[in-house]
Amino acid sequence: MSYHLEALKTAIPSPLWHDPELMPEPKPALQGDKECELLIVGGGFTGLWAALQVKERKPDTDIILIEQTFVGDGASGRNGGFLNTSLMHGKTNAAYHFPGETDRIEELGKQNIKELLASLEEYQIDARYEKTGEMVVALDRDAVTDLREECEDRLAAGEDVVWFDENTIREQVSSPLFLAGCWGEGGQDGVVDPFRLCVGLRQLLMERFGVRVYESTKMIQSVPDGSEGMTTVCESGVVTSKKVFLATNAYASPIRKVNRSTVPVWDYQLATEPLTNEQLEQINWGKPGSRHALSDHCNMFHYFRLTKDNRITWGGGSSVRYYFNGGIDQKFMDAPDRYEELAREFFEFFPQLQGTVTFSHKWGGIIASSTRFCMVPGVEYGGRLAWSLGYTGSGVSASRFGARIGIELLGYEPSDILNLQFVSKQGIAWPPEPWRWIGIWLTQSELIRADNNGGRRGLWLKFLDKIGLGFAC
Repeated sequence: MSYHLEALKTAIPSPLWHDPELMPEPKPALQGDKECELLIVGGGFTGLWAALQVKERKPDTDIILIEQTFVGDGASGRNGGFLNTSLMHGKTNAAYHFPGETDRIEELGKQNIKELLASLEEYQIDARYEKTGEMVVALDRDAVTDLREECEDRLAAGEDVVWFDENTIREQVSSPLFLAGCWGEGGQDGVVDPFRLCVGLRQLLMERFGVRVYESTKMIQSVPDGSEGMTTVCESGVVTSKKVFLATNAYASPIRKVNRSTVPVWDYQLATEPLTNEQLEQINWGKPGSRHALSDHCNMFHYFRLTKDNRITWGGGSSVRYYFNGGIDQKFMDAPDRYEELAREFFEFFPQLQGTVTFSHKWGGIIASSTRFCMVPGVEYGGRLAWSLGYTGSGVSASRFGARIGIELLGYEPSDILNLQFVSKQGIAWPPEPWRWIGIWLTQSELIRADNNGGRRGLWLKFLDKIGLGFAC
């Protein structure tokens, strides 16, 4: 058996973050009819942050939050835990979709993460935050050139970034594939334990702010009730409210416009057993001041980091998949080909660890991808129902800002951010099947081909760029 298959043999098919000792007592399902001012549908980051921000702005608001499984079960409890200021998958994507707003969006992203971390401190939520900065590494000579230009532009703009050449990057993290790196060490970019963040927010909302949380509660539909209210039908009861905020992200919505704006995409990850000091020395990673959170400079990029107990989590790359007709069934987490691909690539990056490191966990989950590669907010029924979703794999911190947009669209202390194109301009809807699957498959294939061709984009990607559907990060 090959070394990467051997390393996978004992991996548990469960997210690393879902530690049984951390799991809180489940809340009962909604039973019967309830009333409230604001109903929040979805117990992930967006829904939790929305509830907190409403309570901070209007403490007397009576809020019910429903979740179809348990709080933190979706993408919010299954991601890599990367916190960053970006709301748009980078400046290039912001300039591409919202010309003239790049600086403002960047400013809002910095403000958002600053406020997020302030909340963690104020409310004493232990999300295991580490300020690591953001390290991007180049794996081929064309990527070195592109990354160097980006780094020089950031330096000229006054950003606190550090350039590493082939020798110095391997002093930070030693991989034979690394040819250069750009480290954004300023700001507050870093990593968290995402499920601990969900659990901490859940506890805070219930115990301090009196939010009623119902788990194992699936929404069926949400419709206007008269001229001022909303009626939301669930499997085991009905909620009558003045306003509804949909924080369902990749999961189906009763609003057709919402469903057409995103597609569910599966992303897969692995986690190693805790590395010993000797193993960390072999890859020269984990020293104080260099516990970097990394990604590679590609379209189909990997993302990898250290946890508090020195495991490496490893995800992304070409293992990302869209399944025909928006498949979200848990059966897709059983994807041996995806895990084997990730394991093989892991040891290509770190051959020093072959035969000595095994994987403890393997898991997958769905993220929501929009055609503009960032969140898509919206509002219906005269300001009674709003949503924010579609973070496209970059939502750990951006989801807090998405929640802010959503509650402001519902009238909770609206600000000038609602005037931005970022809020008002809707992305192009995804086409129906089978064109959706064909288009996504072709695009992913062409992105991989571009990565193998020095980043040069073929005719299909150039066509998507022209019509506003290009992944221009």
